[in-house]
Amino acid sequence: MIEIKNIHKGFNDKAVIKDVSAVLETGKCNLIIGASGSGKTVLMKCLVGLFEPDQGEVLYDGESITSMNEDGRKQLRQQIGMLFQGSALFDSMTVEQNVMFPLDMFTNLNQKQKLEKVNQVLARVNLTAANQKFPSEISGGMKKRVGIARAIVLNPKFLFCDEPNSGLDPKTSLVIDKLIKEITIEFGMTTVVNTHDMNSVMEIGDKIIFMHQGHKEWEGSNKDIIFSKNQELNQFIFASEFLQDAKELRMLEAKGTISEDRRSPS
Repeated sequence: MIEIKNIHKGFNDKAVIKDVSAVLETGKCNLIIGASGSGKTVLMKCLVGLFEPDQGEVLYDGESITSMNEDGRKQLRQQIGMLFQGSALFDSMTVEQNVMFPLDMFTNLNQKQKLEKVNQVLARVNLTAANQKFPSEISGGMKKRVGIARAIVLNPKFLFCDEPNSGLDPKTSLVIDKLIKEITIEFGMTTVVNTHDMNSVMEIGDKIIFMHQGHKEWEGSNKDIIFSKNQELNQFIFASEFLQDAKELRMLEAKGTISEDRRSPS
């Protein structure tokens, strides 16, 4: 579990994060959403320790990262997996070498033990035949899955995903969403996803934090979002007339008041 307590962060006297508090739950996909400039990326960087908050604190399982010494932060970093927006694979390394990189950096395992771990996580993301391929030889969706394999090879307690579906087609995006959801449950991780993808919001949003102008404007689940009356959230999620009509239809269905002629074409 990650607790965010009254976080403030600004740059050049301009406030970017304003008194944000939240609890990110273990075994769930916690999504941070919001328009560009809303503060969601800065918030995520505060969570992983890339930015120091001006006020407030971030607690991992009750321990404040802001008060940790360097040794404590190093130990915490080994419990954190990161899936970067562009996958951030090393072009000169094979898939196997990319996934093995964290094991080389942070463990004393021998080569045989590291290879076993690599093969385990590659099998989990359905890439059993890709060990010797280079990033230039695989698709965008496969690169994302390699990134996920690398992120979980150290059995992290916390997983951070920055725009995991960026650049992917809708079908592949659903595959990545499903995989993130499954490994979150299997590994019992606290997963935090920074995303613009509304399909991800509706598919895996166990907990959603909506950022607006530096504030936490709304908090709830993907089931709550349909019934939200928050104007800023609705304008962000249901920006088009089509999505607004879809929301209205879902609300009527949930209430059992939808007419037969709205359910099917005449």
